[in-house]
Amino acid sequence: MSSASDSDTTASSGSTGPALISRYIVQSGDHLWGISGQAQVYGDSYQWPLLYKRNRDNIYDPDLIYPGQALHIDREASEQQIQLAIDHAKTRGAWALGVIEKSDIEYLNKALD
Repeated sequence: MSSASDSDTTASSGSTGPALISRYIVQSGDHLWGISGQAQVYGDSYQWPLLYKRNRDNIYDPDLIYPGQALHIDREASEQQIQLAIDHAKTRGAWALGVIEKSDIEYLNKALD
């Protein structure tokens, strides 16, 4: 469940779905995969790398996020950036807590900002 104020929401243009949020407060048990999959975030768990990239200054390891962290949600990502994120999520491979995977570093360094 997200903790977003009125100023943190973006109206869905003409859709009947949930209002999109621009900021998410991490709750106990959350992870980027689950947050990304929420309808008011991206509605697609495979887009979690977009959250990681947008919040790279506040997330050391994408496998470790903490309750109370405020995550900004990228609403300006291009189709190419979204596809790159999905491709990374699908090919990332094994992960370990507390260690930044080489593929995550490579993803962050891609010149698509």
